[in-house]
Amino acid sequence: MARYKHIDMSPRLLPVDLQAQLVPGSFAHAVHHLVDQLDLTAFDARYRNDEAGAPAHAPAMLLKAVLLAYSQGMVSSRSIERACRDNVLFIALTGDAKPHFTTLADFVSRSREAIAAVFAQVLTLLDGEGLIGRQMFAIDGVKLPSNASKHRSGTRAEFLAQARKMERAATTMLERHQANDAGAAEDVRDAKAAARLERLTREATKIRQWLADHPEDRPGSRGKVRKSNRTDNESAKLATDKGVIQGYCGVAVVDDKHQVIVEASAHGTSAEQELLLPVLDACAGQRTTATLITADAGYHSEANLEALAERGIDALIADNAMRRRDERFAEQDKHLAKPDPLHDKTRQPTKPRLFGSADFIIAPDQSHATCPAGKRLHRNGKDCTIGGYAAIKFRAPEAACQGCPLRTKCLRKPQTTRSRQVAVLTRKAEPTHSQRMRERIDSAWGREEYGRRFATVEPVFGNVRANKRLNRFTLRGQAKVDGQWKLFALVHNIEKWANYRKAA
Repeated sequence: MARYKHIDMSPRLLPVDLQAQLVPGSFAHAVHHLVDQLDLTAFDARYRNDEAGAPAHAPAMLLKAVLLAYSQGMVSSRSIERACRDNVLFIALTGDAKPHFTTLADFVSRSREAIAAVFAQVLTLLDGEGLIGRQMFAIDGVKLPSNASKHRSGTRAEFLAQARKMERAATTMLERHQANDAGAAEDVRDAKAAARLERLTREATKIRQWLADHPEDRPGSRGKVRKSNRTDNESAKLATDKGVIQGYCGVAVVDDKHQVIVEASAHGTSAEQELLLPVLDACAGQRTTATLITADAGYHSEANLEALAERGIDALIADNAMRRRDERFAEQDKHLAKPDPLHDKTRQPTKPRLFGSADFIIAPDQSHATCPAGKRLHRNGKDCTIGGYAAIKFRAPEAACQGCPLRTKCLRKPQTTRSRQVAVLTRKAEPTHSQRMRERIDSAWGREEYGRRFATVEPVFGNVRANKRLNRFTLRGQAKVDGQWKLFALVHNIEKWANYRKAA
């Protein structure tokens, strides 16, 4: 039988050159040399140990460890600590410093402004290498859960109702025990009931304290109230294809030349329309007057398009009906439109034709209209716009329609509709910003340019979510989550720089 040399995997002291573990062309090698070129004095403001106190871990070392960990899908500070203690690559990059997990967590959560400064320096370096083209910026966002419970969301009124319900339940339990044994409730209650009573009292006290600390509801869009959250009040409930989550929307502005992220920010709102202008303001230093901005239908609104026109920003913002107007997607719903093969194939009766606007006689002065039954309809409200045309509306009095013999030929739902309303088109209306955008994005040039958006921004989120395994934010608070999102964007950009240098 053949014999082989024994392979000993037990720990031992070995002469290892830590510098040699950082192989040229790897991400660790790129991070090591890139971070050493950056100005990290922005981190110094967090330390007050110039004359007293123990020496602190170098920010460069902590930044290298966090970036390397994020590139490998390690987000937890405890997992990063274990890697710095056991993984040779992390030991080489940190110089065997072995930072504690609390140090790493504090570094990530409290360094947002310094991380933003590093992000800007890396962009300057990438621009110097020619990796930013500024021909087209694609904007999109990804909704991720954060370290918050969606079951603790609600308005102040809902929280107050919860506290009162808990207090009533606790009072009822206490009164029941006191009734069973006059005045000796403590002896009668079992351990489970005592624990439940304590839990209800504690939760009600927490809610009352939260309400005292937050005297007002969070303002939402259009004067509505945005639900608060008692674990992270800056997060929001976000609707995703996998259900509703409690978290943040991470927005990225990506350059189309090499998919470099030129702006990254996290926001606690599900209304992407609110984010377009702030994101454009944040990346104003990176774009030029010739830069084309592209975004999906989530960022489309008449107010946003008007603001873009006033600022002279060239943009292609899709609307919800863009694909339905595109003949390339004409058959996308053909399978959904097919009837159930087991459905009743009995010929359905055709619906009778109802009176249209052409059947109504409009007065010369447009003050009223006359219906086919000879009843007068009065002008209703101001002019409106229908399908790009100005129109005037007329409505009949309820008394005129109640006993009308033509009611079934005039109303779609004669059982419930009180009176008939009709709109008459008068003239071509002034096109809105949304109509101009639709014409622009439906052109051959617009479709080609907007089609580049998918290939620009979607692979970035695929890299961050799939390759880097970012499936949730681990922090609470918009500032902390924003810093963590910028770190992942920084990992993506450094990879671009490393791959470009390796290819060159």
